[in-house]
Amino acid sequence: MPKRGLAALGITTIALVLLLSFKTPDDVLPVRSTGNVAIVEPGSAATPRPRSTAAPSAPRAPAAETPAPATPAPTTGGGGDAAATTVAGPVVSTRWGPVQVQIVVADGRLQDVVALQLPTGRRSGNISDYSEPILREEALKAQSADIDTVSGATYTSDAYSQSLQAALDRAGIS
Repeated sequence: MPKRGLAALGITTIALVLLLSFKTPDDVLPVRSTGNVAIVEPGSAATPRPRSTAAPSAPRAPAAETPAPATPAPTTGGGGDAAATTVAGPVVSTRWGPVQVQIVVADGRLQDVVALQLPTGRRSGNISDYSEPILREEALKAQSADIDTVSGATYTSDAYSQSLQAALDRAGIS
């Protein structure tokens, strides 16, 4: 009997330690979800934190306003007459944090993709820092939201693709 009591005490102690060490995601947003991701439309009560462009070891930037969905901007290219249009996709909320992209379109082509928001925090931030350039390169190469999922960043990749597709739709690119 004493061996069973000792075993029960040991298992209980391990379970308690595991329970107390459980961590939740850094950014939890009050949105409705229909699957792995949920879209947070502008004007909702939830205001996600923006993605910082600082180095991975630097602290993340505090919350700020989300840019307007579509804003004409002049091209910075060499002497072309065409104007570039900047369009922000919607914020897509994942279990690890918000994802939002902004695109620059000129002459009916995708010129640039910028991640305005990506999940932050220790592990989520590292995954975002790793996956962001890969997703951007895939989008520019494909000229669409039909991009491959980055291994280890499935939720971020899916949300990136959804925000990108919505931005392309808003810009009139198919």
